[in-house]
Amino acid sequence: MSRFTETEVAPDLLARAMAGDGGAHEALYRAFSGPVYTLARRMLQQPALAEEVLQDTFIEVLGSIQGFRGEVPLAAWIRKIAVNKCLMQLRSSWHRNSRSMEGIPGVVELVLQERAGPTESETTGDGMDLEQALAQLPATGRTVVWLYDVEGYTHVEIAEMLGKSVSFSKSQLARCHQRLQAMLKPEQGGQTCMQASNNS
Repeated sequence: MSRFTETEVAPDLLARAMAGDGGAHEALYRAFSGPVYTLARRMLQQPALAEEVLQDTFIEVLGSIQGFRGEVPLAAWIRKIAVNKCLMQLRSSWHRNSRSMEGIPGVVELVLQERAGPTESETTGDGMDLEQALAQLPATGRTVVWLYDVEGYTHVEIAEMLGKSVSFSKSQLARCHQRLQAMLKPEQGGQTCMQASNNS
């Protein structure tokens, strides 16, 4: 799986991209299209919407790369743009009324992958119970879980992105973790999600 944390860009490539070099733009797309699509696919759960987010993200990235100041790593900057595009989709009335967020597959597995590599559930098949439990969470709660546990955003950042308070983000995460812990069988998931957040 492509990850933002594993994607690095050489300074000379970034400089060429900022200067408008088409080849450098193409190289940036090749480097980050995988992570952007993966993030969008997991958050939105619809390939067509993920493709749309991918296109919209790079339209913005390439359109504003000249103004990139390097205050954060390039990967973090692109990831934030992609997350914002996903949130725009989630806020749309059509998407709110759809069932596209029902059951984000493998969220907990990805939480652990981002921190420690492949998980036991990938080989044992325990992920099905986790997925079923996640499918019962509200869309907003699943979004907070994803942004905090998988993408590593702070509650301050999540609150800003969602237009909510920090306490709202914290309470959503706590409630979702409690619900997941209650729904999962003790031998399979009693600690999984909680451990992931406690280790962050």
